[in-house]
Amino acid sequence: MGSLSPWHWAILAVVVILLFGAKKLPDAARSLGKSMRIFKSEMREMQSESKPEAPSIATPVTPAVVPQPVQSERVDPPAATEQGHTEARPA
Repeated sequence: MGSLSPWHWAILAVVVILLFGAKKLPDAARSLGKSMRIFKSEMREMQSESKPEAPSIATPVTPAVVPQPVQSERVDPPAATEQGHTEARPA
């Protein structure tokens, strides 16, 4: 009961061809192949980046730069005067 017989595969193929059409299936297969190649190359690149490289003897080791905190000054908005005040107030 767990496996599909050849008749099941044939019926499945006919249904897929009827649903998607014979013209779109090759394009879909090409697109799937390109996507798989891109995915595999990205996975290989991620694996190669995660492996630490041994430092070479010719490369000088520089000390890590420690970021310094930035001092900021509080700037108060200009005080509103009664004469120049144009903002509407609730009654």
